[in-house]
Amino acid sequence: MTTQVQDTSRRNIARLAGFLYLAYIVLFAFSTFVQQKPIVWDDAAATARNIAASELMFRIGYMSEIVAALLFLWTAWALYALLKPVGKNLALLFVLFNLAGVAVECVCTMIHFSALMLAGGSGYLRAFKPDQLQALSLFFLSLSSSGSMIQTLFYGAWLFPLGYLVIKSGFLPRILGVLLLLDGLSLMICFIQLCLFPAYQKLTYPLYPVMLIAELGLALWLIIKGVKEH
Repeated sequence: MTTQVQDTSRRNIARLAGFLYLAYIVLFAFSTFVQQKPIVWDDAAATARNIAASELMFRIGYMSEIVAALLFLWTAWALYALLKPVGKNLALLFVLFNLAGVAVECVCTMIHFSALMLAGGSGYLRAFKPDQLQALSLFFLSLSSSGSMIQTLFYGAWLFPLGYLVIKSGFLPRILGVLLLLDGLSLMICFIQLCLFPAYQKLTYPLYPVMLIAELGLALWLIIKGVKEH
């Protein structure tokens, strides 16, 4: 009876983790699309006009990313509860990496949102000329994008202990753990590319399917299959 109760509890935690992970992936993708759409990287004036014309959508994108970050933190907590029996220290490690990445993401999102404040031209900003405000707005958007490099490092690092624990768990498919390790390696390569070779982003495009399959695959498996019985 005790084993059955434990298995039921573990399946419930697994499905909760899967739902949270899937919700995070969908909401993060949506927020990224909405926030990036108005940006014209080589035209500050056009970017400011686009942001002003779609202020509500820009705010929705900002709110969506903050909520997505919260969902991701909850996902890490649920996965910690699921995988703690396999290795408590490593489970704590991936939660700490996740927390660091979420903190960086929230800071970058706030910097990104400041572009809307500058584009709005509030009274206290009248000391600046319109072209100066437009340039500052694009600068903060660029700064937020550059800050995402740090976020990529932590979001890649958390996948290594997570993937290892999935492999060792015995109640999740080992192939998911292998894919998560490859996902972490892919994000590390993206981090190096963004830092050292920013003009060659196309080199990392082939890695994106690996990232999508690994994380979306884990989320869907936890929702649909759960975990194996004890």
